[in-house]
Amino acid sequence: MTVEPADTGVDRRAFLARAAALAAVTTVGAVALPAVASATGRPPTLDNRNAYVKPRPEALADPTELTIAEAAWLIRERKLRPEELLEAYLARIAAYDDTYQAFNLVLAEQARQAARSRGRGALHGIPLAIKDNYWTAGVRTTANSFLFQDFVPPSDATAVARLKAAGGIVLGKTQMGPLATTRATTPDGEVTTVNAWTPTNPNTDPGGSSTGTATAVAGRMATSGIGTQTGGSITAPSNAQNLTGIKPTMGRVSLNGIIPLSYTRDHPGPLARDAKDAAIMLTAMAGPDPADPRTQGLPDVPNLIDAATPVFHRGKVRLRWNTRIGVLPGFADGTSASALARQAYLAALAAIPGATLVEVPLPEDWNLLTGNTFNNVRLPERSEPFMPYLRDNLRGFGVSLSGWLQGALFGANEFLVGQRAKVLLLERVLDQIFDTCDVVVQTNPVPFDIIGLPEIAFPIGFTTAGVPIGTILGGLPYGEDRLLSVAAAYQAVTDWHHRRPADPPAAAEGARAAAAPRPRLTAEQVLELSQ
Repeated sequence: MTVEPADTGVDRRAFLARAAALAAVTTVGAVALPAVASATGRPPTLDNRNAYVKPRPEALADPTELTIAEAAWLIRERKLRPEELLEAYLARIAAYDDTYQAFNLVLAEQARQAARSRGRGALHGIPLAIKDNYWTAGVRTTANSFLFQDFVPPSDATAVARLKAAGGIVLGKTQMGPLATTRATTPDGEVTTVNAWTPTNPNTDPGGSSTGTATAVAGRMATSGIGTQTGGSITAPSNAQNLTGIKPTMGRVSLNGIIPLSYTRDHPGPLARDAKDAAIMLTAMAGPDPADPRTQGLPDVPNLIDAATPVFHRGKVRLRWNTRIGVLPGFADGTSASALARQAYLAALAAIPGATLVEVPLPEDWNLLTGNTFNNVRLPERSEPFMPYLRDNLRGFGVSLSGWLQGALFGANEFLVGQRAKVLLLERVLDQIFDTCDVVVQTNPVPFDIIGLPEIAFPIGFTTAGVPIGTILGGLPYGEDRLLSVAAAYQAVTDWHHRRPADPPAAAEGARAAAAPRPRLTAEQVLELSQ
């Protein structure tokens, strides 16, 4: 029996009603939300033969080149021990992280102990990088801020606990934007983490606040990792560093145990090397959690690993499901490197059987509804939980103080109008974009952050300077499986996702580069970036 994609079974009106209720919840606190679908309660499973992939010959020479699926195959076949994989990553961290500055804490001994434990499954023995706003039991969780510099949580975030239960090894905590507001800097604005593709040039944008995780994975210092997205901080660093990242539908992954930024826009998700690895990570992380009402009443998590497994017909890749791919106006216009990469990307998609490219219009009032006039409604959402700190410890917010104060001073009427605009935007996206397509290409992650719809980011080329170019596909509610299927098919006919950056300069040179003065973001720049 053919399994249909999850998005075909979702009532869009029910999702819209749930989104409206979620907007209202911001004023009354955590309460039960309307169910979108009846669910069996069955958790997703990693027990899937498609989670194991025989390694590429070029990956066998260096364990840090292996994807999760390839490393899992070798570990299952007893051709690689978790201890060997871990030590390979620790060696790279020792050699290069002075330049990359991806980690703010490496848990070498804890990781070694975990690597010796018995286990089975696709994540057993896989070293992972954890963004430092996820709680980790007994380990400092700072959100890279003055406010939490000494915070040691008593338990793991739900997502971290699930990854560990599946056999994943917490290799360390990664640098991030202070309180998840900008690219990774110190709390007072000095740039830390660099883009792994330009390690000696800190001015190259490495993406958003999940920078540390992205650089750790791209620089082959972790097999995969997790981040959070409120305004593009999974998709942007994935695009900037040649990775595949998923921002799932709001509620698909629990936010319990993650230092908050926005109750209605925070999304946890994986940053991985390809679609298969992203599917494995999301499968381990996803599912209902009694500690987070946003995860309740949702459809069951579909078989994401099968969805991310390319389908072949007579030796040729085809889409798992016939899919209409919406192309927004102007997406591939121009002659820049990015425009040419997008043109080639669309051509490659169009050549895959089962894919149909369709032009879709921008919804009415698109620029108004996605602009800062209403988008700034997120500022009071993030300021409200931090009001005690804003009253007593302004210095604790460092260089990002202006944005937090702006949120605290937001008018109630502006907040209410902004919440209504958010629901109107979702209604128009569902009715006016997805009326004629199943997924839609995007250049900006923010609209789907606002309305909680899923996105996947993946690489489609490089600039003439050798910096990655990525793209984003957005989907219908709980349509992560369809998004993964399209990305997996594209990656089966291209090799961008297999390309890795050159190593940074030798240790002595790297130490000098790390010691050189780094750019410092001003309060004005931080405010602009966090918009």
